[in-house]
Amino acid sequence: MNAFFVSALQQYGYPVLWLIVFVAAVGIPISGSLLLFAAGAFAAFGDFNLLILFPVALSSAVTGDALGYFIGRRVGTPLLAWFERQKRFRFISGQTLQRGRAYFRRKAAWAIFITRFLIVALGGPTNFLAGIERYPYLRFLCWDVSGQTLGAIIPLGLGYAFAASWEEVAAIFGTFSGFFFVLLVALLLSVQLVRKLRQSKSVSLAKTEANEELPPLESKTGGGSDSLPILD
Repeated sequence: MNAFFVSALQQYGYPVLWLIVFVAAVGIPISGSLLLFAAGAFAAFGDFNLLILFPVALSSAVTGDALGYFIGRRVGTPLLAWFERQKRFRFISGQTLQRGRAYFRRKAAWAIFITRFLIVALGGPTNFLAGIERYPYLRFLCWDVSGQTLGAIIPLGLGYAFAASWEEVAAIFGTFSGFFFVLLVALLLSVQLVRKLRQSKSVSLAKTEANEELPPLESKTGGGSDSLPILD
């Protein structure tokens, strides 16, 4: 598949680059980033112009991201309602889903930015989620353009600088991205685990303090009580 796209890039040039990067940005699982590495390498060989490649790559990526955002904004709410009604997904509770959505709203800006150039495989789902949560589009656009600027410069620049071995450089960058993603997930899970342990410890400590503050119960029976008189 990648060989086909690279061949099409060599044959048809900028329009193919724009179309493939656009489709990848919408969320279709194809590698637009790999094609940018190839385009940078071909520019080093004189087949393309970097000053044209950059706006082509940036405009196609931003347009594709916008389409994914508005699709999520349009159909996301009914889709979530359908998801919550499905019994097969009961292992994801409504409370868990709400917590996940709240966490995304808090971290949406960074999620949008990072998935433009580093964890690009999550770019499409992030666009969709931002639309579902009705994240303000102007903010989305700001973070999107900022991230996609790096998303165009990095692969084009590395492909241009290492033209003779651009495929190896692209593979190394992909490995680094995967490692960063695993590290990020591990860090988030560790933070959640520490919070849970602290909450559990706080609850246990509060219970212990509450038990210590309770006054001891005194016995109501004893030898000092008078016996009742016996009536004849």
